[in-house]
Amino acid sequence: MTASTAWQVETISSPALTLDILPEMGASILNLRAASGRPVMRPVALENVQTSSQCACFTLLPYSNRIRDAHFAFAGQDVQLRPNTKDGLAQHGDVRNRPWTVMRASSSHLICDFDSRDVTDVNWPWAFSGRVEYRLHGPHLDISVTLTNLDSRPLPAAEMPAGLGLHPYFARLQDGLDPLLTFDGALTYDTDERNLPLGGARPVQPSEDFRTPTAVGTQTIDRVYTAWDGIARLDWQPQAGSDQTLPHRALILTADNVFSHLVVFTAPDGSLALEPVSHATDAFNLAARGIGGTDMKTLLPGQSLAGTLRVTVEGEW
Repeated sequence: MTASTAWQVETISSPALTLDILPEMGASILNLRAASGRPVMRPVALENVQTSSQCACFTLLPYSNRIRDAHFAFAGQDVQLRPNTKDGLAQHGDVRNRPWTVMRASSSHLICDFDSRDVTDVNWPWAFSGRVEYRLHGPHLDISVTLTNLDSRPLPAAEMPAGLGLHPYFARLQDGLDPLLTFDGALTYDTDERNLPLGGARPVQPSEDFRTPTAVGTQTIDRVYTAWDGIARLDWQPQAGSDQTLPHRALILTADNVFSHLVVFTAPDGSLALEPVSHATDAFNLAARGIGGTDMKTLLPGQSLAGTLRVTVEGEW
């Protein structure tokens, strides 16, 4: 389908939140708004969507983030993917711009499925399926993601490296105020000019540390953290000495343990991406070099990798 305005939009809601999803565009989130209409994730106009990159959130399967030169070695296999970035990387998996099938739709609950065996040009040598489930209840949005190895070849060829993640962009400015960001991530990675890790994780430096509430401000950030406790928080409050008043307003992310890494990215449009992911950037190549702590997973046929992210709005939205 070539005209974005013709795409199907599925909408679910709770008393606190409304969520719009595009099943034909990776089952990506178009918008997440509070009941007042205030954007929680970055606001997106349907007519501006050409790929999932313009959406408010998309799903990362069967791996997250970047693979160096779209190439890695795994279990004796030499795997060459098609690059999908201008600098020769494979990035963000291969499901985010593809049609998904709606399996369940109710007023507050949506399930969409993807099967790579239905795609002739899938950019992954193993057969797999994906499921994304959106559920609204009260002030919470729960997003559950499942990746399953469907490969039918004999072992060891059917054993699959695996990863998953979510890529939400949050609206930073609320009543003209930028939020304070807080999360407990003690380790990060040094990277090269393509944002690929040079080695294993190392302790954060003071300028990289968000374990106490810190204003994002004018910083340009594109950094992966680990030793993360699965919680991140945005708080909007006037700066010290300001006479501006603002009702209490916060946003909290709570991620399952499978999401061992958090990507923090200040997007060019002014939004803030907080991306829970299950492994380090370029984890497959790092693991092949014997570098630990990257959290690359492997799945035998029939096995699944799954996790849930909760987005909670707190205060007066």
